[in-house]
Amino acid sequence: MLLAQPFGPSVIIQITKACKVEQLKQAIGQMINTTPAEMGEFLRRCEPQTHKKRANLSSAGTVPNEVLFIEQGIIRVCLTDSSGVEHTIHFALENQFICDYSAFLRQEKSLYDLETLEETRLVVIPRSAIEWGYEHLAEGDRMGRSIAEFYFIYQDNRIKNQYIRTPKERYDNITDVFPNIHNRAPQHMIASYLGITSVHLSRLKKESYRKT
Repeated sequence: MLLAQPFGPSVIIQITKACKVEQLKQAIGQMINTTPAEMGEFLRRCEPQTHKKRANLSSAGTVPNEVLFIEQGIIRVCLTDSSGVEHTIHFALENQFICDYSAFLRQEKSLYDLETLEETRLVVIPRSAIEWGYEHLAEGDRMGRSIAEFYFIYQDNRIKNQYIRTPKERYDNITDVFPNIHNRAPQHMIASYLGITSVHLSRLKKESYRKT
């Protein structure tokens, strides 16, 4: 999961420096203890942005230099295989951090594309802000570990989900992972995430409706 290069003006609806980024502040407060001065200095280095629906936030082949925190909206993460077929890898929702963490740490080019599926309000946390946090926040290292642990657990569960569960089990579980996803993402993207065809997804939905 990723964010890479600075956004062009064509995809940004507004940039509000005055935004209090309260959700990000609360999310950080759940991970580590900070003083008001530490928190204020860290948030000063972050940038709130709002993007239109279907905005391309980043393309494969760029080096991630920011982490995103989603205040409102949904972001799709996908990659394109050697045959030119897109595969949906992840949906990132409100109050989540999103970044191609491995590429970010190694400062390597990412394989992923990012796009918004709704008008999305987010906070960009630049590499410089994260490095400042590691150096100046009393528990900065702990925050980094917490984010890394989240991605490790997610990726581990994603692999188990893909190779151990049946398509029906994956379908039944998806709303636990991504609440209300059927009303927020196109069905062909959901089918791609589940590793099935759109026809198969439609059949699973009909079976589920009959049972209810």
